[in-house]
Amino acid sequence: MKSLKGTMLGAGALTALAFAACTGGQPAEPQLTASGLDPAKFDTIVGTDTVKLYTLKGDNGMEVCITNYGGRVVSLMVPDRDGQLTDVVLGFDNVAQYMDTQHSPTDYGSSVGRYANRINLGKFTLNGTEYQLKQNDKHPGDRNHCLHGGGDTGWMNQIYAAEQLDSTTLKLTIKAADGENGFPGNVVAVTTYKILNGNTLDIVWEATTDKPTIINQTNHNYYNLSGDFEEVAGGLNQLLMVNADSFTVADDSYMPTGEIRAVEGTPMDLRTEHAIIDGLDREFDQIKNANGGYDHNWCLNTKGDDKQVAATLYSPKTGIFMEMFTNEPGVQVYTGNFQGIQGEENIVRKLGKHYPQYISVCLESQKYPDSPNHPEWPSPVVTPEKPYYSHAAYKFSIK
Repeated sequence: MKSLKGTMLGAGALTALAFAACTGGQPAEPQLTASGLDPAKFDTIVGTDTVKLYTLKGDNGMEVCITNYGGRVVSLMVPDRDGQLTDVVLGFDNVAQYMDTQHSPTDYGSSVGRYANRINLGKFTLNGTEYQLKQNDKHPGDRNHCLHGGGDTGWMNQIYAAEQLDSTTLKLTIKAADGENGFPGNVVAVTTYKILNGNTLDIVWEATTDKPTIINQTNHNYYNLSGDFEEVAGGLNQLLMVNADSFTVADDSYMPTGEIRAVEGTPMDLRTEHAIIDGLDREFDQIKNANGGYDHNWCLNTKGDDKQVAATLYSPKTGIFMEMFTNEPGVQVYTGNFQGIQGEENIVRKLGKHYPQYISVCLESQKYPDSPNHPEWPSPVVTPEKPYYSHAAYKFSIK
């Protein structure tokens, strides 16, 4: 991967300066996306790589804006019950903030890799060889884990090669070297975003490797279907359902203990749609461990059948209803427990908004966290003979 240091003046900025010079200092009016984004604010060059904002449009009005920096969904517009397009994901309105991992660190909308979620102490053994990964997730007592493939040096903060195949489809490719952040194998990974008929965002991840490795990719959209990103009720009043009878128990460093526990009789029972706030018993050990919200893996009843609904989310305010489908065995539900706190209160996000805690919900398709260290769980191992394939789809409608 090329370093992100030494960012040059972006192509969009250069174009604006040239235009101003030719027109007596009057720059052109920006051509905004339906979500209000200025694509020029995503134009930049890093080394020999070009970063841009790509816009996908569906037949029913859906618009998805994606930057090839981290394969990130920046905005996702769908119609509400009145037919008004509503942006339903969190993010920034410029690439500079996404790139500033020191002052505005986030995984907003990213295509996470090489391994989404956590690996205990950043260690795993494959075919008799122990691998030590980057330990970017720090916890007391030297319980330091690998999170999202290495965080600021993981794929969510790298530049993908982009090819827009048509108005509905974007193909993003990244090449990862053997030993990157400690992971084995030279990997070529492709993420394909596509809008399907019926306001569905379809995501396919594929990868090949030249030797055995582990891969577990996901999309990290933060969803708020209410369209209100500044009132916490807009997040917590969303109705959530997860089609799962059990979940993986985690300790206070968010690491699975190895226990799979039934949701029956606990606040983790999301099998019936209900407002998120109604289920958050903050005295329950698992919710207490996760800073007062959900940040856990549910073991899906769908068992790899991506034709069955894995989870749903609904906003009574807008009438927007989202169904999630995946071939993966698990889904991480994260309710933004660390959003807008611990120094993040003053960070300005998309369209000048300040996001509070619990304002959104992530529904991340995945292998279970720390699966390389639990051979009894679905395997994340990928080999030259067995390429990686993962699929998730998010279908939007009104009810």
